[in-house]
Amino acid sequence: MCEFKGIFAASLSILDNSLILDYKKTIEHSENLIDMGCHGVVFFGSTGQSQLISLSEKIQLINHLPNSKYKEKYIIGTGLNSLSDTINLMKISKTLNFNKFLLMPPAYYKYGDEEVINFYTKIINEIGECKIILYNFEKLSGYKFSVDCVKQLAKKFPQQIIGVKDSSYNLYEKLKIDNFSVMPGSETKLLKGLELGCSGIITATTNVTSALAREVYENFINKSPQHSNKKLCDVRQTFDKYNLISGLHSFMSEKNEIYKNVLPPLKILSETNKKELFSQLKKLDFNIENLKAA
Repeated sequence: MCEFKGIFAASLSILDNSLILDYKKTIEHSENLIDMGCHGVVFFGSTGQSQLISLSEKIQLINHLPNSKYKEKYIIGTGLNSLSDTINLMKISKTLNFNKFLLMPPAYYKYGDEEVINFYTKIINEIGECKIILYNFEKLSGYKFSVDCVKQLAKKFPQQIIGVKDSSYNLYEKLKIDNFSVMPGSETKLLKGLELGCSGIITATTNVTSALAREVYENFINKSPQHSNKKLCDVRQTFDKYNLISGLHSFMSEKNEIYKNVLPPLKILSETNKKELFSQLKKLDFNIENLKAA
């Protein structure tokens, strides 16, 4: 049985007015996501501006995670190109009993399966006991995992490599490994993925759709009629028309102005696009009032 399954959010990172990571508000945001239906939360995924936030800020947040009421439900994304920084962040996390990681291959340089296997091998040899979810997102990293590469890694490190987040969508329909979690990166793939044997999702928009996504998940598990999947997919597809980070921060800023803070070159939506987004969501009967604890 897969040990990693359910509805997971790639958490937004909350910044103060000086554009410094506000670890207290970011952790509070993550706790709210779990209250609203998420099984767990990933910090410093793509949605969390991982490539833009400094290593020292990430470490500061991790140092305060043990105080969270949901500390057992967190996964640490590294979002670092440097091998030594990645290992350092993982070692610090482990000293605080956080041993689950979402780990994307380094961005920018071109490489193939052999180099990727070597990258993960060096990390695992250094870190030892840990749980790693591979992150397949060619659009941002420049590399797309093949089915064969994932199988090689899972076979080589069966205790450490426990799953993959598939945001390139070339794996979730084909990849079959015993006791291995496959998690598409979009709500539009949730129900189909579950029907194919996937374990759930890790997505950006579960920052706002967690209750709907959890309902679809539970209805599948309980073999109940699906009443919310179309709305869930429609909401996701509406946000997909915009930069996801910009759209989500703009949406959440209706709840709290602090969500307007994002790191350059990112920016929130223009007033025109924001009004357009809210108008489309209103037609779906989806608004900020939907964000209430389950």
